[in-house]
Amino acid sequence: MLTVITLSELYTARRSFAGTVGLVPTMGYLHEGHLSLIRRAKEECDHVIVSVFVNPTQFGPQEDLSRYPRDLDRDLSLMEPLGVDLVWSPTAESMYPQGYQTWVEVEAITRPLEGARRPGHFKGVTTIVAKLFNVVGPDVAYFGQKDAQQAAVIRRMARDLDFPVRIEVLPTVREPDGLAMSSRNAYLAPEDRRRAAALATALATVEREARAGSLRAGLEAGRGELAAAGIEPEYLEARDAERLDPVTELGDRAVLVAVAAQVGAARLIDNVLIRPRTARKP
Repeated sequence: MLTVITLSELYTARRSFAGTVGLVPTMGYLHEGHLSLIRRAKEECDHVIVSVFVNPTQFGPQEDLSRYPRDLDRDLSLMEPLGVDLVWSPTAESMYPQGYQTWVEVEAITRPLEGARRPGHFKGVTTIVAKLFNVVGPDVAYFGQKDAQQAAVIRRMARDLDFPVRIEVLPTVREPDGLAMSSRNAYLAPEDRRRAAALATALATVEREARAGSLRAGLEAGRGELAAAGIEPEYLEARDAERLDPVTELGDRAVLVAVAAQVGAARLIDNVLIRPRTARKP
């Protein structure tokens, strides 16, 4: 496994790869969710490249950029047994050199949910992912369903800008109590960690009630689950899984039910995708 920092090193290594290349973009501090993406990439591609970069442009001024967990040595030790070919860990200065002024933005589907709470977040996400696609040139790029809106935005960007890359979105990996794995879970104190499991419980309740006949009742019951755990959500909403338009009842398209909440020191997000039994994928 080769680890490189500069663009010139990346280009040199990339030119030596014959066959298909899978890219797993990460911000480091890897957990089993990231590792599941790497394993799938290894199964499907001849070569696997993992990027490790805490992207400053997707953090707001009051967010956790300075304290976001970082441990590259730990990450490398987790990747080594998985057969990763190349790890690229660039500096912020190399990705956004002095005078940088070019951005990639996706419009409508970045406005609700995370976009409404984190102005500029998706502008940073789409710009860095576009840069990764440009410099790595992957055949397939792998993302997790936990960041469902991000995955929808990246799919739209890749389609609109004609990137020759297939976007694969893999299921959320969870702890035994249902909590979605996240690097930010490291912020949780023990009692907050216990309460945080209510996010997954609430989503399961919404899905159960929606399939029983009422999405509206499911959302109300989900909010009740969160309230019982002392959690006030920033949002708990149902949206069309592809267009992210508001949805009031299940129909013939997949529905994304997404939640975000501050639990102790951690802002957590999670979601459930409710597919009609005969529906196509979003």
